[in-house]
Amino acid sequence: MTYLAKPKFQHPDLPKNELGYTHRDYEGSVSTLCAGCGHDSITASIIQACFELSIEPHRVAKISGIGCSSKTPTYFLGNSHGFNSVHGRMPSVLTGANLANRDLIYLGVSGDGDSASIGFGQFAHALRRGVNMTYIVENNGVYGLTKGQFSATADRGSKSKRGVTNTDNSIDLAAMALQLGASFVARSFSGDKQQLVPIIRAAIAHEGAAFIDIISPCVAFNNHAGSTKSFDFVREHNESVNRLDFISSRMPIEVQYEPGTVEIVEQHDGSRLALRKLQADYDVHDRTAAQGFLQQHAAKGQIVTGLLYMDKTPSDLHAHLHTVDVPLNVLDAKDLCPGQATLDKVNASLR
Repeated sequence: MTYLAKPKFQHPDLPKNELGYTHRDYEGSVSTLCAGCGHDSITASIIQACFELSIEPHRVAKISGIGCSSKTPTYFLGNSHGFNSVHGRMPSVLTGANLANRDLIYLGVSGDGDSASIGFGQFAHALRRGVNMTYIVENNGVYGLTKGQFSATADRGSKSKRGVTNTDNSIDLAAMALQLGASFVARSFSGDKQQLVPIIRAAIAHEGAAFIDIISPCVAFNNHAGSTKSFDFVREHNESVNRLDFISSRMPIEVQYEPGTVEIVEQHDGSRLALRKLQADYDVHDRTAAQGFLQQHAAKGQIVTGLLYMDKTPSDLHAHLHTVDVPLNVLDAKDLCPGQATLDKVNASLR
């Protein structure tokens, strides 16, 4: 993997937050993703959210799996802790880290392939256990690193780059998060920074399992008419001794629209996304109503965006397990191994 470092020089008059950090202090390496990729817009929103929250970068642990989305932690919070795990196993690594050190702020960054396919079981158990984290899925409906096959979130009836129609039902990760008991569930579009930044800020501040499904169009392999998550054009297939790919530069797509309205977002290739932003009087505290609302508008072909659900009194895995307030990774041998007498007492209580 190639990393392009940014210059360390900063203009002395850059705006600073409450802790004295500039926007540059929350950036990472230069992105190596395709020009115009929606994931880079998500990176920009994460950086902005952390800057506005005045978070100390060294208090953040960013953990990812495998895929284009899982590369993105390299591009933000360069001075924070980071761990790039194996395919689909980000949630279990994050859970272990969270149990060991509850004082860190955990950002789990994944993709639709990483979380909805090989990591689906990991996704489910991390949310149902209530791990205190912000779980972000950068959802483009394809496997970008392996040339654009359908992912499990690709809508039934959508067409692949090669014109194949998807006959499988899609997995709605936001609906699954609601069913699994996540205490904060939201969905947004990578190009709607005005909506996305506040959602990320709220998720980070939430003490419980916060999940955000972010629709993030792929400029390389979901760029054709007929795809419900498209961004660019269909390239002509040819037969030759080798295949050369050229990804043309595209400007990121940005939108602004009012709560309660539907915005038709036209992609570079002419295909369209129908985004419905939640109305101002939407009740975010009714989990059952949120599930029905998603299904109702999905039947209309609309992608609902905004804060879908938030528990007023969330609890996390540490509360469920009754762990001590002190991070487990700083406890000494005496605290971790209290002796035979204490063990006998615990065993007796279980008989």
